[in-house]
Amino acid sequence: MLIVGERINTSRKPIYDAVIGRDLNFIQQEAINQIKGGATMLDVNAGNRQEHEPADLVWLVKTVQQAVNFPLCIDSPNPRAIEAALEVHQGRALVNSITAEKSRIDTILPLVKKYNCQVVGLTMGEKGIPPTVEERVAIAIQIVEALKAYELSLSDLFFDPLVCPISTDHRQGEITLLTLKELREKFPGACCILGLSNISFGLPQRNLLHHAFLSLVMGAGLDAVILDTTDQKLMSILRAVKTILGKDEYCLEYINAYRQEMLKV
Repeated sequence: MLIVGERINTSRKPIYDAVIGRDLNFIQQEAINQIKGGATMLDVNAGNRQEHEPADLVWLVKTVQQAVNFPLCIDSPNPRAIEAALEVHQGRALVNSITAEKSRIDTILPLVKKYNCQVVGLTMGEKGIPPTVEERVAIAIQIVEALKAYELSLSDLFFDPLVCPISTDHRQGEITLLTLKELREKFPGACCILGLSNISFGLPQRNLLHHAFLSLVMGAGLDAVILDTTDQKLMSILRAVKTILGKDEYCLEYINAYRQEMLKV
């Protein structure tokens, strides 16, 4: 399972301040801590200073990859910033993201092809996030057709079924789960990813919701997740669910985590 550490994002004030101050040691320690926690990829997002985003994102990519030899998820709505980051990225990156919007497809997919990346496909289009499972799956079909037009493979794609806060609509957890199941069934060659923390926005005891939701989406066939890998209990749940689902041969990862005192209850 691809585990993407979410913490290097300038929406978090400590990261914002570190990027402005070019605090290399702080950013690199954040990267190291997330890898120690179990991340296999790190998200980098510098979107809070739009006019400086290309330069900030380049600095983040270089800084992080100096500390950890892991691929990055380049997280930006700005094609210019994405390309600047891809030019300095080492290894195969994941670009976050495209939608079914023509302008987004026409600007991002050429970069995905040029730099041999993988890409997140959000199941949303010109009218925003659809309210129903059927509409989200219909948008996924449009994204697949766009990939074919650029001669890209389904194996290059991570569908995001989209997670909206249940505080604004109590049905959103179920809609995400049903969309995930439909995408896994309809497009077996593609993978699915989502950002876990969106589910709990506006509610108390957010970690409790993250822990419960992680078990559900993994059971529904999730291939990759964006989360806080420094949350040891959350990562313990991930390891336990992975083992129960038969994705940990001979339970070796679980046993090794126990021996390293990484399992928290």
